[in-house]
Amino acid sequence: MGCVRVIPCLDVNNGCVVKGVGFQNLEEKGDPLLFARSYEEQGADELVFLDVGATVESRKMTLKLLEEISSEIFIPLTAGGGISSEEDMRSVLRAGADKVSLCSAALRDPELIRRGARAFGSQCIVISIDARKAGERWHACTHGGKQDTGIDAIDWGKRCRELGAGEILLNSIDRDGTQTGYDLELTRAMSQAVDIPVIASGGVGTVEQLLEGLQQGQADAVLLASLLHEGRLTVKEIKDYFREKGVDVRC
Repeated sequence: MGCVRVIPCLDVNNGCVVKGVGFQNLEEKGDPLLFARSYEEQGADELVFLDVGATVESRKMTLKLLEEISSEIFIPLTAGGGISSEEDMRSVLRAGADKVSLCSAALRDPELIRRGARAFGSQCIVISIDARKAGERWHACTHGGKQDTGIDAIDWGKRCRELGAGEILLNSIDRDGTQTGYDLELTRAMSQAVDIPVIASGGVGTVEQLLEGLQQGQADAVLLASLLHEGRLTVKEIKDYFREKGVDVRC
């Protein structure tokens, strides 16, 4: 295991950080700018900003808020939500993001991944895979987890890698907001299937579960929201725990 990353996630809707369970029943948590500043001060390695209403409401990302956040922090910033073209990617990168996150649009038009990688570099293209358990497999879903494509999520991850994606943000819809721990089987299956970084996401409730995502899930990074938003853990506390367990983290 190399140097791992701790990445807070800001799910934003109507200018406010929100969090739900299974992508449903979103509750407002606070000001995204305040959260972003705080997480950088705590030592976050990166930040993910997702405009969670954009695709569902068939609109573009709120670029003004993204610009405000990017002007406040200096850690790498990934932004997603409502990105469906190269021009959308260009606008998001111009607004201050370092990487773009694609989900529904990539499933609808897989060649968008290749075009984005060619235009901006694979390191800029993060594929967010919202996966839901379906029998013995997992299906990739779109529109905030509302539409099941029937596409095998692991196969989709491999295809994204072939098309030029530089990273996979793997979200377990079943575990989202439950605080019962990452779907380790899903995370491990994806990590073993692709040779690009996999970020574990969805359902973490304790610092021990974060470590499981790295050790048992074989993820390269951990993404979390509720634990940080509610002040039950800080990024510094997470990194201190990882160091105690012999995990290499950035200062």
